[in-house]
Amino acid sequence: MDVREEPWPTLRARAVDISRRAHSPYSGYAVGAAALVDDGRTVVGCNVENASFGLTLCAECGLVSHLHATGGGRLTHFVCVDAGGEVIMPCGRCRQLLWEAGGADLMVWTVTGVLPMTDVLPQAFTPDGLGRM
Repeated sequence: MDVREEPWPTLRARAVDISRRAHSPYSGYAVGAAALVDDGRTVVGCNVENASFGLTLCAECGLVSHLHATGGGRLTHFVCVDAGGEVIMPCGRCRQLLWEAGGADLMVWTVTGVLPMTDVLPQAFTPDGLGRM
């Protein structure tokens, strides 16, 4: 998949824009994320730090919250960038969030190009792994 074709340039621009609203007073590392939803909406998120670093919210957390706060659905395309607009990889926790919000078919713009979520998080832990309740 060519990142010069829609929806990638638009998503990257939205991610860069939202990274400017990040709250990163401790690390100075602003991050923005943007994704396309299966109903055509675009959702965004930025990182929000606090003095207890372990409680910092990644941009992907805000994005998934935005997804659910605006009606839910499934993510279809996702990108995450630093403040300079460079594509970066989601951390492990966020890969799990993205898997549950988009599933195996979610396309992720990574540092090596666009990959399906199955390549970003191989052998993912899914709700099926919880067994029957």
